[in-house]
Amino acid sequence: MRALEKKLIRNLWQIRGQALAIALVIASAVAMILLSSGTYRSLELTRNLYYEQNRFADIFATLKRAPDSTIADIEQIPGVVGAGTGIRQYALLRMPDVIEPVRGLFVSMPAGKVLLNKLVLRVGNWPAADSADQVLVHEAFAEAHDLHPGDKINATIYGKQHHFTVAGIALSPEFVYALGPGDLIPDSKRFGIFWINRNALAAASNLDGAFNDVALKLSSSANPHEVIARLDRLLVRYGGTGAYMRQDQLSDSFIDSELKQLKSMTRIMPPIFLVTAVFLLNIAIGRLVETERGQIGLLKAIGYSDTAIGLHYLQAALFISGIGIVIGWFAGAWMGHGMAQLYVEYFKFPVLRYQITADVFLGAAVISLASAGLGAMAAIRKAVRLPPAVAMSPPLPTLYHTGMGERTGLMWGVTPTGRMVIRHLVRWPFRSGLTVLGVTMAIALLLSTLNFFDSIDVMLDSFFHRSNRQDITISFTEIRPDSAAADIRHLDGVMKVELQRNLAVRLVSGHRSKRTSIQGLDPGAELSHPLDIHGREIDLPAEGVVLNEWLARYLNVRQGDRLGIEILEGRMPDLFVPVAGVSKEYVGLSAYINRTRLNRYLRDGQVANTAIITVDEGKRKRFYSHIRQMPFVAGVTSLEASAALFRKMIQQNLFTMVTFYVLFASVLAFGVVYNNARLTLIERSREFSLLRVLGFHKKEVAWILGSEVALLTLSALPLGCLLGYGLVRLMVTFMSSDLYRIPFAIDASTYGYAVIAILIAAFFSGALVLYRLGELNLLSVLKERE
Repeated sequence: MRALEKKLIRNLWQIRGQALAIALVIASAVAMILLSSGTYRSLELTRNLYYEQNRFADIFATLKRAPDSTIADIEQIPGVVGAGTGIRQYALLRMPDVIEPVRGLFVSMPAGKVLLNKLVLRVGNWPAADSADQVLVHEAFAEAHDLHPGDKINATIYGKQHHFTVAGIALSPEFVYALGPGDLIPDSKRFGIFWINRNALAAASNLDGAFNDVALKLSSSANPHEVIARLDRLLVRYGGTGAYMRQDQLSDSFIDSELKQLKSMTRIMPPIFLVTAVFLLNIAIGRLVETERGQIGLLKAIGYSDTAIGLHYLQAALFISGIGIVIGWFAGAWMGHGMAQLYVEYFKFPVLRYQITADVFLGAAVISLASAGLGAMAAIRKAVRLPPAVAMSPPLPTLYHTGMGERTGLMWGVTPTGRMVIRHLVRWPFRSGLTVLGVTMAIALLLSTLNFFDSIDVMLDSFFHRSNRQDITISFTEIRPDSAAADIRHLDGVMKVELQRNLAVRLVSGHRSKRTSIQGLDPGAELSHPLDIHGREIDLPAEGVVLNEWLARYLNVRQGDRLGIEILEGRMPDLFVPVAGVSKEYVGLSAYINRTRLNRYLRDGQVANTAIITVDEGKRKRFYSHIRQMPFVAGVTSLEASAALFRKMIQQNLFTMVTFYVLFASVLAFGVVYNNARLTLIERSREFSLLRVLGFHKKEVAWILGSEVALLTLSALPLGCLLGYGLVRLMVTFMSSDLYRIPFAIDASTYGYAVIAILIAAFFSGALVLYRLGELNLLSVLKERE
């Protein structure tokens, strides 16, 4: 081993505490990169392979009813390389372990070769070719109800009872995220997917020789917008509701939203730690160079080149970074496994494994090593430029003078030990500022995570309690006259009924357009109504449409502008109406219009396809029993059950995420505070020893060092809260999507939790350094030459 290598080992051992603290900060950055980028890569790769292997379609369309012969015309559309038609029908199921009627979507299985959206059989067998009562069950629903091949299922389709036998359990690329109509998150207890032979479903749905669902696969050179336009023109006579691309398909849009959020986390979080590590290494290596001036001069005098000396100190920084990289690799892989378990619960892939590719490991290492080199660069340049003669002579003593605080009287009343604390902090402003900045970032990081609990509370309150006050939402099989309200109102336990008409539409403003749904509401509705940006109820005018804020921003329209509305159902008229208002909502892309006006546009009379109701809590079981017998009911959704499930999912996910980020923030605060306190102890060891010799008690000396830690930490608290406020704003912007927006909301208690967590981390780091204070050998320290 060469001399410089031995010296490197001795140096790293001497600063082992600081080196470990810096390595932990780097490890946090590496772990974050692996956690977010690794999960992103794994999820994206799994999705793409699954779609490719099972020929997931590119274009989708639904309609009322078209003859099977229409498929020949669809296949002639330029750019279409594969087309499949099928039947889809919603049903109500009676499951013994759920009090509410359970919704089911029955999807037909083609009799011949499957060209698109191929199923993956997980357990059991395929239904027999001539079977009318065998079904495949989606794995999520089967797990929720403990279903196995051979179990029986009772379903009501078009008002008729049907009895089915589970032949097997399957998955489909269409339903990776199996979301029921109107649901915010998958509710496998109350919604399931079933696959059945096409002839059997056609007979049950009154669609013999016809279809109501289309899926297309396009060539790589096809223009999807042109294909959609041609398909819409072809299906309009059959009640087509407008074709849409894969990116608008419900399951894929949720997966894509999650991928975008993971990418945003990669961009925001790791740089905070890497920037902090750069400054910490700059101070640590700079201090090492300063204390070894004489050794550097001697090495140069006996023939060591500037390059060799520069590489020597660069190796120290890279070695510290290497320790952090290794720790971060293991921590990131472990945390990623925990995140993968959450995705397994909600995203149903045949295989979803958290596999971090080598380039993610390598990329994290390269970024960390580059940051370490950058952090050490200033100290290395100083060592390289130091002439031997200057280096071997002692440094010029520090010049002291009366500070501004003493000249202006601000230091009046401050004890001598207090003056020592303040003078040392002012003497090293860069280091003190870095410590304050590091703790500030830790608080901001923690606030940006804990904020999610506050945001979710606001989201839940807005959606489930203020904007929607009903107990149950009932969807009809087709539009019904307003007299349907009386049929429901007469059921035992029903207290209030309001009708709605929900339609698929395409909103157009200039060159911008968006496919969404529009809700036809009655003026003065009490159970469901939009809220403005200030949380006040919006009264729907007789003319015009109300858009939620996100949708209005996307379409670049404001109140008073005119907006095109292409109705994708019924007679499919094109409307041109004013924007009557903008609502504040955090879920979906909703638009609202006066139901009477909407029905007049469609020339349908007073009709509805949805009812929202409140029901006596003690009579719900009897109500559900009656509602199952009503042939026009297609689905029933309990708002209370949806809210409970949503809160459960959020709490599970947030608990895992918050645990990780509390750990990261604590490591950041610990590393910064410990590094500063340890350097202070090293630099002032002679001063502290002299104080002890002069008669100061160990507690008094400890008070000086502890006061510096406390003062720097306390100075960072208000700055951290302010920076956290801005970081939360940034994250809310990055993580917003068409599916949902995270509201900006920070409760006062959240600031308190973040501050307490950081104070605990700072306390332990300071206590560790104070413990080292007792190890000072007074005589040996006083004999050391400066």
